[in-house]
Amino acid sequence: MPFKQRLTALQSRIRQAETAANRPVDSVQLVAVSKTKPAADIVQAYLAGQRHFGENYVQEALGKQAELGAFDITWHFIGPIQSNKTKAIAQHFAWVHSVDRLKVAERLNAQRPAHLPPLKVCLQVNISRESSKSGIMLENLSELVTAIQTLPRIQLCGVMAVPEPAQTFELQRLPFKALYAAVNQLQQPTLTTFSMGMSDDLEAAIAEGSTLIRVGSALFGQRQ
Repeated sequence: MPFKQRLTALQSRIRQAETAANRPVDSVQLVAVSKTKPAADIVQAYLAGQRHFGENYVQEALGKQAELGAFDITWHFIGPIQSNKTKAIAQHFAWVHSVDRLKVAERLNAQRPAHLPPLKVCLQVNISRESSKSGIMLENLSELVTAIQTLPRIQLCGVMAVPEPAQTFELQRLPFKALYAAVNQLQQPTLTTFSMGMSDDLEAAIAEGSTLIRVGSALFGQRQ
C-alpha cells in the first residue's frame, strides 16, 4: 500500500477513536516513529503531510537530520537516554518523551542552546512496572515533576508510557486510565501532554486521554 494510503487509513483510525471517545477532532497528534527507516521514507511521509517524527537512536537520528535539514520537521526523541548523549539530544530535538530521572533532565537543561526555545519534555512512567522497561514508578512522579519544573531550559509538558501488551480493549485502557488520573491528581495545569498509544493500542489510549500517539509499523511497515 502506498504511504499516502497508509497515512490516510491511520488518520481515519485516529479520528474514529476521537469520535468514539467524545474527544474534539484533531485533539490527538501523530508522531511517526521513523527509527531504522531511511531518510527517503521520511521524505515520503513529509510529502504526504506528516511533520512530527520520532527517533530512538541518537546517531541514526543526527544523520537523518543532517540529510533532511531543508524540511520543516519537528523531531521527537523517544528512546532510552544515555548520559553521554544528552548534549546531542538537547541540541537537535524539539521534544524528548523519555526523561525518567532528574540527572538526565538537569543535563538536558544545561546543554539546551540559548537560541532555541525550551526543550519540551515528557516524563516516562513505567506504568506496568516491568523490569525490562525504563521509566519512573507512578508513586515517584510527583517528586520528579516538582524537581524538573525548576529547570529554566526545560518545558515539562506531560508524561509518556508504554504499557505491557493486553489482549482486549478494556484491558488496554486500564494503564492509560491510571496514568491520566495520576497526572490530574497532581493539579499541574501545564501537564497537558499524554504520549500514550502505538499501532496496536491507540484506540484505547485515545479513549483515556492521549494527545500524542507514536506509530511506526502501521505507517512504515515492520522494522528490518
